[in-house]
Amino acid sequence: MGRTLENKKEIVTDLKKTLSESTLALIIDYKGLTVSEITELRNKLRPSGAVCKVTKNTLMGIAIQDDENWQPMSELLQGSSAFLLVKEDFSSAIKAYQAFQKATKKTELRGGVMDGRLLQQADVKALGDLPSKEQLMAQVAGALNALATKIAVGINEVPSSLARALQAHADKENGGAES
Repeated sequence: MGRTLENKKEIVTDLKKTLSESTLALIIDYKGLTVSEITELRNKLRPSGAVCKVTKNTLMGIAIQDDENWQPMSELLQGSSAFLLVKEDFSSAIKAYQAFQKATKKTELRGGVMDGRLLQQADVKALGDLPSKEQLMAQVAGALNALATKIAVGINEVPSSLARALQAHADKENGGAES
């Protein structure tokens, strides 16, 4: 039994909503994946905030037609398409997909779209090589901690230096008075 027009409209509405919350879309050819493998991919993507949508290319085409940010995706809509829609942490999502692909060897990345720009496989790999959100936060926290330590040492050094200077001046005056 085919989908009703109302059902297709609901799917398109859901796709538009998910796309509006996404920063990156990856399009993969999922031909040959079993239902359990797609479920495994979805589970691997979940911690990064990404979702995997399997839908007809025509429905995705309708969902992106009015949004120029996602229109470059139309070049990738062919064959069996699964859409990995990433909300924030695209580095972790790409790494999760790459790990899945390496384990199954059944999918092929066609490309992606980010900020209205079509991404090739090399572009997606470069994005995946960036540090994850957690790694960046740890680096920033480490830098802030180091800065705070330097400021504390610097602030502590001012009175110590002043005390040494005053002591040296007092020693000098005492030494000059005794001669």
